[in-house]
Amino acid sequence: MVSGDPRSLEGTGLSEAWVEDLVERTLAEDLAGVPVLPSAPDLAVALDVTSAATVPPAQYGTADLVARADGVVAGLPVAARVFARLAPGATLTAGAADGDRVSRGDVLLTVRGPVRALLAAERSALNIASRASGIATATRAWVDAVEGTGAGVLDTRKTTPGLRPLEKYAVRCGGGSNKRMGLYDVAMVKDNHVAAAGSVAAAVAAVRERAPRVPVQVEADTPAQAVEAVEAGADFLLLDNMPPATLREVVALVGGRAELEATGGLTLAVAREVAATGVDYLSVGALTHSSPILDLALDLRG
Repeated sequence: MVSGDPRSLEGTGLSEAWVEDLVERTLAEDLAGVPVLPSAPDLAVALDVTSAATVPPAQYGTADLVARADGVVAGLPVAARVFARLAPGATLTAGAADGDRVSRGDVLLTVRGPVRALLAAERSALNIASRASGIATATRAWVDAVEGTGAGVLDTRKTTPGLRPLEKYAVRCGGGSNKRMGLYDVAMVKDNHVAAAGSVAAAVAAVRERAPRVPVQVEADTPAQAVEAVEAGADFLLLDNMPPATLREVVALVGGRAELEATGGLTLAVAREVAATGVDYLSVGALTHSSPILDLALDLRG
């Protein structure tokens, strides 16, 4: 059992307003788009036609959110809020915390409240926690693969529309890092920007003039481009689809003058070899665009 309020967002970096909106949107998908009124959640719960037909209105029960596979969990406070939204008086007890490694059969969260409400909230809560936990689990596999090399694991902007804060939080739960949350916090100079500006140096200079406080990253496909980008003043280099030998060459040429991020075609099988070249990060879009869910279930006690 884990102490504290299972619904607490402290330390997650997720805003109250965003989580409330996510909970409302997720529940609305299952409940005909009807808003959950704080004063009358039963009106929304009644739209679960199966539970309304089979479960007496006054029936209370206890349900466990259970891991059906080994992994790393994330999104539990958000899932807890889904249950609390439909069952405001429910009692919630945490069995695990986000970032924990769990095993098949572990109880992650226990909820006691009106059975109709628990069942109406079930799929929404599971969708959120399973998605986030799948990303956290995949991230931890990459972090474990490069452990001891000094390289970190980064995500990308290849996220599910509308779920970026949750998915990037899940990466952090798995031990990874977020370098770029959107188009606003890091300038990423790619081939098209260079073509439009005329050169790497011109593109970097233009960004520095317009947004002097924003870090600048430049995509490089060759060692020569990497050197050009560093000499133009780039803070980070995105080294795209370079084999380990080329990465080592770039590290020797520009290492220490800019942070180096390897990306493109990376797999767990080569992660450690790539990390050992001396790059600072491995950037893995698959963390958020291709991770399978972690299988979770809600078991109502008899």
